[in-house]
Amino acid sequence: MTLRISLAQISSSSDPAANLATVEKQVNAAADAGSRLVVFPEATMQRFGGSLAHVAQPLDGPWADAVRECAARAGITVVAGMFTPADNGRVRNTLLVTGGGVDTHYDKIHLFDAFGFAESDTVAPGTEPLVVTVEGVGIGLATCYDIRFPGLFQTLADRGATLTVVAASWGAGPGKVDQWTLLARARALDSTTFVAACDQADPAATGEKVHGATPLGVGHSIVASPTGAVLGQLDSSPGILTVDIDTDLVAQVRATLPVLANRRY
Repeated sequence: MTLRISLAQISSSSDPAANLATVEKQVNAAADAGSRLVVFPEATMQRFGGSLAHVAQPLDGPWADAVRECAARAGITVVAGMFTPADNGRVRNTLLVTGGGVDTHYDKIHLFDAFGFAESDTVAPGTEPLVVTVEGVGIGLATCYDIRFPGLFQTLADRGATLTVVAASWGAGPGKVDQWTLLARARALDSTTFVAACDQADPAATGEKVHGATPLGVGHSIVASPTGAVLGQLDSSPGILTVDIDTDLVAQVRATLPVLANRRY
């Protein structure tokens, strides 16, 4: 079967209400394109760099409910990054997954304590991988730094993922765009699944001056096939990428390249 998906590469602001308006616009664009699933980046609710504890809301709070209503009106499944409260003044880096008969969430497992940034100072880690079903297709969830850990993607494949979506706010720096696209293709090969990786657009692409190590996005959202082929990719600017996923390809690739069945560790 074919599943049409869209990646909404946006540049979140520090205003959750303004970001909601952007979500609604892009959800409607994805629905108009015939997509059944639209993926937004990590930190869609509010970009990194501000107080996350101040902006965090529960999963039944007004921000999440507004995304639910938007998904229901459009009749498609939406994945969007937000922040939910955790213990000890920290938050959880959460992907809300809602619409199309789905209503659940994934909390980021691997926290970005690298390249001079310490996400664990303000964010509590999740513990449980998640696979949901959209239009009969198993969809795995991952967030940003998760993409560096092949075991998570293989676990998602073991649990029925045909496609894993990655929501990110990737940090800029030398070689980071190449790493981002290489990792998406590598994780597709590791798990013999499709990987659809949606990043925040690069603020510099719209003329914004960016300073420090805060990861605000580099763009270059990408969809890779189970053989690592690039099925679509954006540049650094805001945009929407729509791709048809031929889910039958996963079984075909696994019949000839059975890395999941052959692995020993």
